[in-house]
Formats: sequence, C-alpha cells, structure tokens
Amino acid sequence: MPNVVVVGAQWGDEGKGKIIDLLAGEMDVVVRFQGGNNAGHTVVLDTGEEFVLHLVPSGILHPGKRCVIGNGVVVDPAALIAEIDALVQRGVAVDQQLLVSEQAHLILPYHKQLDKLKEQRVGAGKIGTTGRGIGPCYTDKAARVGIRFADLLDDAVFRQKLRYNVEEKNELFAKLYRAPTVSFEAIAREYAGYRARIARYACNATVVLNRALEEGQSLLFEGAQGTWLDIDHGTYPYVTSSNATAGGACTGSGIGPRHIDRVLGVAKAYTTRVGEGPFPTEFPPALMQQIRAKGKEFGATTGRPRRCGWFDAVLVRQAVLINGIGELAVTKLDVLDDSATVKICVGYRLDGQALAAPPGTAEAWARCEPVYEEHPGWQADTASATTLDELPPAARRYLDRVAELVKTRISIVSVGSKREQAFRLR
Repeated sequence: MPNVVVVGAQWGDEGKGKIIDLLAGEMDVVVRFQGGNNAGHTVVLDTGEEFVLHLVPSGILHPGKRCVIGNGVVVDPAALIAEIDALVQRGVAVDQQLLVSEQAHLILPYHKQLDKLKEQRVGAGKIGTTGRGIGPCYTDKAARVGIRFADLLDDAVFRQKLRYNVEEKNELFAKLYRAPTVSFEAIAREYAGYRARIARYACNATVVLNRALEEGQSLLFEGAQGTWLDIDHGTYPYVTSSNATAGGACTGSGIGPRHIDRVLGVAKAYTTRVGEGPFPTEFPPALMQQIRAKGKEFGATTGRPRRCGWFDAVLVRQAVLINGIGELAVTKLDVLDDSATVKICVGYRLDGQALAAPPGTAEAWARCEPVYEEHPGWQADTASATTLDELPPAARRYLDRVAELVKTRISIVSVGSKREQAFRLR
C-alpha cells in the first residue's frame, strides 16, 4: 500500500477523522504529525458508537494498528492520560498500539495561562484560540526553551528546564499581565505523576517509522486543523501555530518526503470555520442556523458553534496547490439535501478587481466579495447512497463541477457520519 497524507483543504473540521478511520483499516501505521488537543476528530462506528479523539491518532479504533504521536505534536500529558483512560474503559487496547515521540513538546500549566491572558489582552483583536496552551507551547519550541517528552523522563533535566521557564513566565505574569504566578514545586510534582503514567509510550519515532518503511509497511499521516489554519499559508494571524499542510507530515514525524506517495485532501460540500478571521462565503443568519443544525456544526473539542458558508472553490483550489493534493474526499454532501439552490464561489472581487486566488493579507481577504455560480439543488435524500450512480443527478453534477473548479479528482464521497456512509469513486 502507498503512504498517504490526509490534510484538510479548508479551515479544519472537514471530517478528516472519518476519512482516516476509513483508510486506516488498510494501513499498518497511523501517525499524527502536528497540532495538539485543540483539535478533535470524531469517528462514528457502524454500531453508532461515537469516539472523539484529540491527541491519539484515529487509527487506534482498528485493533492491531500501530499509532504514533509525532514530534510535531504538542502534548498536554493530562489530556493524553484522560484520553487514554477513556479509550481503555471502552475496550480499546491502547497500550498495545500507541507510541509517542520523545521529541514531542509538552504543554505546561503556564502555557494555558498565557494563552488565555494574551487573548484577554488583545480584546477585539483576539485570534479565537481554544485556551489550551497550544500557541505558547509552540512559541517556547521556536524560542528553544521548550520541554520535550524526553526531558520529562529525566527528573533532573526536567526540573532544571522547568525552573528556568517558571522564573521567566512568572516575570511576565507579575509585571506585564498583573496576574497570579505559578508554582515550580507544584508543577514538578504534578508532572512527576504524569511521568509514571506515560513513560511507557516514549519512542524514537524516526527509528520506529523508518523501520516500518524498511519492512514494507504502509503509513497514514493524520493532520489536525486545515490548510487555511496553517501557520505559513493560512489566513494569518487567524491561524494555528503549526504546519497543518502536507509538508508538516515529514517535519512532524521524522520521515523523508520521498516516502510520501499520495496526498488526499478533505473538504466539506460547503465551508465552515471556527474562531475569528475572514470568511467570504459565510451564510446569512437564517441559513447559517439551518445548515449548522443539520450538519451538527459544533466544535468537537470546545463545543463552539462553527461559522458556515457556501463551498469556496478559490481556497480549495489554492489548497490543492499548497499540499500537492492528488485527490479529494468530499464530506457532508447530505447536509445540502434540502437546499433548493446551492452556490459555489468561483472567484473573489476586491475593490472592484477580480481575483482568481486569495489575497496576501487577512485584512484584504475580509474585504473580498465572493463571485458565485448557482446550481439547482437535488432536494432528495443522499444518506443511503453507496455509489456515485445512486446519487441524484443534480448532486453528481455538483460534485463534477467542484472537481473541475479545484482541479483535482474526487475519490471519496461521504453522505453521513457512520463508517458505511462513505463510498469510493474509481
């Protein structure tokens, strides 16, 4: 089997968890390569049982599949332990399947406190973070003062690095934010307890993954968020703090790019985003409420309502270029079943000028007006379709037009949340 990277082609929440779950049965190793527990992947089994995963790769629900949390992920040990315990209670053999890169950076309590204080300080200019410390942890990583999983395993090293960071952060809390400081000893004790629980999962992920490749095993790389939340390519500054695009699969796991055989993009049949930032195709309130309710568009991690809009071919086409997407999975087609008319954004107008690609700044993007094509809706149930031929003709034409506009083929269509409500196009 080829090695596959699965990436979101919009602002995240595209349904990557379901697609990864669909593919994982055919793969040997599933690797999470970036992000933290600010992301949530929802998987619904054939039985109707629902799992929401935040750090553990979605392949964990397939017995015998090795799952690796890569070095590009930032790990909150408390969140990881809670997720492991919840999975074990539901019969998942986590200890036989899960490994964590010893180079993954750890989220500390001061990261969470900083995250919330920074958002409060900027007020109306906030990014809309989850407050889980993801950004501050990546900031420490880039500043070369981060604490990694390997550091946690050595108590003396951990305490030395922790003391430096606590002293620095307490200066910020006291003098800049006028906020309570944190306790070095309290954090040291807390994380010593975590060490006892999660040390067993530590590994050299580069060695593990490359050995798997040498043995002919297939790897599935799972990203969090989506292309337009990527720190380099997204609607900066309304982005996450890591590379959510396909290139992050290599840097966030420790394998070379020559081993990547396919890049599969995932996009909803419409568009959503959570948090602040530009969104040209955003629905008016009444339609927003209708689609949000039918699509259950609430964050898997925070429960925040997602903003919803028409399919934006401009941003998905650009995502195809950025990631090298060779095929697309389109999810939640069924959510549009009741729409008499469906629209596709085929271009933008900015200050009267036509744009075929997104502008360079979030400020300019926020002023863009979408140029729409209108298509007749199918107003028929698609949730039971198991092949392309079983879809209403108008739904097939809609998919054909999406593929034409984004300049890549559609290989998977999802028409519901359950495992069996997805089919492949050959």
